[in-house]
Amino acid sequence: MRIVLGVGGGIAAYKVASLLRLFTEAGHKVTVIPTEAATRFVGVATWEALSGNPVSNSVFDDVEKVNHVRLGHEADLIVVAPATADLLAKAATGQAGDLLTNTLLMAHGPVLFAPAMHTEMWQHAATQANVETLRSRGVTVLEPASGRLTGADSGPGRLPEPEAIFAAAMALAGAESPVVQGSHPGVLAGRVVTISAGGTREALDPVRFLGNRSSGKQGAALAAAALSAGATVRFLAAHMDVEPPAGVELVRVESALELREAALKAAADSDVVIMAAAVADFRPAEVSDTKIKKVDGEDAPLVHLVRNPDILHELVERRNAEGGKQLIVGFAAETGDAQGDVLEHATAKLKRKGCDLLVVNHVGIGRVFGQDDNSVVILSGHGAEPESAAGSKADVAAAVIDRVGAELARVFPAV
Repeated sequence: MRIVLGVGGGIAAYKVASLLRLFTEAGHKVTVIPTEAATRFVGVATWEALSGNPVSNSVFDDVEKVNHVRLGHEADLIVVAPATADLLAKAATGQAGDLLTNTLLMAHGPVLFAPAMHTEMWQHAATQANVETLRSRGVTVLEPASGRLTGADSGPGRLPEPEAIFAAAMALAGAESPVVQGSHPGVLAGRVVTISAGGTREALDPVRFLGNRSSGKQGAALAAAALSAGATVRFLAAHMDVEPPAGVELVRVESALELREAALKAAADSDVVIMAAAVADFRPAEVSDTKIKKVDGEDAPLVHLVRNPDILHELVERRNAEGGKQLIVGFAAETGDAQGDVLEHATAKLKRKGCDLLVVNHVGIGRVFGQDDNSVVILSGHGAEPESAAGSKADVAAAVIDRVGAELARVFPAV
């Protein structure tokens, strides 16, 4: 595969040398185009030595080869890392002041940006608008990692690790990715998959909330497996203890109502919807604008709860009403009780929800939530035999995605 690797002028440029080595060791031919500022951090000699190809950032070098047109035309994939705020702005507004921005304008294949910058720069409205513009044009913009930045600051803005960028790039280009073992590359190629993950939080006051024990690990593993299978992944993240995988289109939510809004919007043109988030069944009827305080001599306040909407059922109803060809997968975290065991409760839930597949967890203290391993049973709404999967959450995710791919091919084959 012919890859153009654009390098932006940020201190994280040194990490891109490792990304370049991953590309070349995988057998890909890489042309590196650093910006002028990038060469202040890592010199041209380094890029030439690691790529085995001449390196330039000028449109006036090798003019007879018309590189400012040719490179974008010929590239099977363009990756820009680190993508600085300046580069994102130039790409969003179609500027063409150097070889890299010219190449981006001429791109015929997929384009991936891996941002890296200070937290305030990433969160600035201008940067977020530029990212939204690029994504609306079909460009993949990864979410930056969170952690220690230059100096003492910490927050979202770190360049994702080279291995994560490599995996996202390979998935985007339809090549085999090493991120998830066991899932079949290409089983979801060309499909759009919406996945929710994590636990919703329902505010009581500005300080307190009702929540649950979900860590988001299984949802993150599902997203990584779907990316590995070739899908475009929209990831709706409630509270999570882990970072979403690089390569997803990330939407952050907090409450069940926010998740409902995001899910209905994202699902509108999705081929698959996987609702793995732990959604609160209830929320406080009233939310205090100020912290609820203890008052000596008074009883603790009573919290009146109201039901949250059934997002999964609503998605199924809308799909059915519109005659859409969409596979909908639910998750059920169940415990047995006097009225029935886990599978009896889950089977009843599958019937109520009307989804195509229901992935059932037997939960409890020290089981599933926050753990690295999982054991599930996949129930079918179409009469197929239940299927069990166990192991790491990556293993379980691979089994679920393989089942989703097989079910999708059977019920809604690609045209």
